[in-house]
Amino acid sequence: MIFVGATLCGRPIFLGEIMNSADIIAYVKEHGIFDRNAELSCQEIGDGNINYVFRLADKATGKSVIVKYADELLRSSGRKLCTDRSRIEAETLILHNQLSPGHVPEVYHYDHAARLIVMQDLADYENMRYALLARKTFPTFADDISTFMAQTLIRTTDNILDPMDKKALVKSMINPEMCLISEKLVFTEPYTNHYGTNTPFEENTEFFKKELYGNEALCLEAAKLQDSFKTNAQALLHGDLHTGSIFVKSGSTMVLDPEFAFYGPIGYDVGNVVANLIFAWVNAEVTMPNGNEKSTFQTWLECAIRDTVDLFYSKALRILKNEATDRMAQTPGFAEWYMQNVMSDSAGMAGLELNRRIIGDAKVADIAGIKDRDARKRAERICVLYANKLILGRNKRYQSGEEYLKTLREIRIL
Repeated sequence: MIFVGATLCGRPIFLGEIMNSADIIAYVKEHGIFDRNAELSCQEIGDGNINYVFRLADKATGKSVIVKYADELLRSSGRKLCTDRSRIEAETLILHNQLSPGHVPEVYHYDHAARLIVMQDLADYENMRYALLARKTFPTFADDISTFMAQTLIRTTDNILDPMDKKALVKSMINPEMCLISEKLVFTEPYTNHYGTNTPFEENTEFFKKELYGNEALCLEAAKLQDSFKTNAQALLHGDLHTGSIFVKSGSTMVLDPEFAFYGPIGYDVGNVVANLIFAWVNAEVTMPNGNEKSTFQTWLECAIRDTVDLFYSKALRILKNEATDRMAQTPGFAEWYMQNVMSDSAGMAGLELNRRIIGDAKVADIAGIKDRDARKRAERICVLYANKLILGRNKRYQSGEEYLKTLREIRIL
């Protein structure tokens, strides 16, 4: 076995070794995160495919932390995956906390050799996806998430960063294996099933053949967006910014799990947030009985979609206009041109996220969890038809949040 350079209570840790709860407890005590005499509980709470996540708590004081540990093997297939994603995640969290404090969990400790991050426990927060499925609303969400995106995305572009610092950051955040996962699952599979990973809902098989596989104009636009994803090192992205990676409570929003972080097109992050709000809206559309409760919840979601788009645009534009350090980025009209392109990309990327979560194997509970088969059939069709409008119309529409709502109203009649 290969020694990775880390030790645990004096013994070496080897590549491929899986640390269990006892190992994690010993590690945090050895590194001074908890007192050596503390009585700790340790619960494995991860539900993902590529990492182990533990919550540790001191039974006497109540102090708790999260330990995230990167396995070198995918749980589902046993395929190897580069563990450098753990470093990228830790460094991204630290940088995001500097750029947008209060919107990401604090990193207390990172061990590169052990592929292990110790961070703030968000035990008093809820996973946003499941909170929305419980019909909860969060009035500050749009303001919070738009601030996070404007601060972390625009401030990591060439317009703000020193050119040498930006290029060094691009080099540091190269994340090829995680990007390849996105390239396959987001940009290729929904339109070709080239790798045979799609898992279509049976009732919509023929619909998908027409609207996705057989839609040549759509496939061309997906190819163009993939080219941008591969080549446009615009800003440091979170890379997987969906509602399952966002934790919320009243008055606060936290973004975590940036293991897919890399330098790419800004619209990829923005589009992912919008698409996942749309999933929640569609779930309510097909599962909730008509009435005040449904109307109130969907109205809040519509406001969240509109305000996320519009607030991001205004905050990002303000940073570009007031703080650009690049001389040519200070040219009158440049900031508006730049943001027009970002918003077009955002619409296209939102469409890609909608399609890939419907037909691909990485589904979302908002849609795949719908028990009534007719309701799920309708939900999937709403999502795909909406997605295709976003992708095909991204260069003509969707510069404002209201444009997203107009399309939503057009699609809901299905």
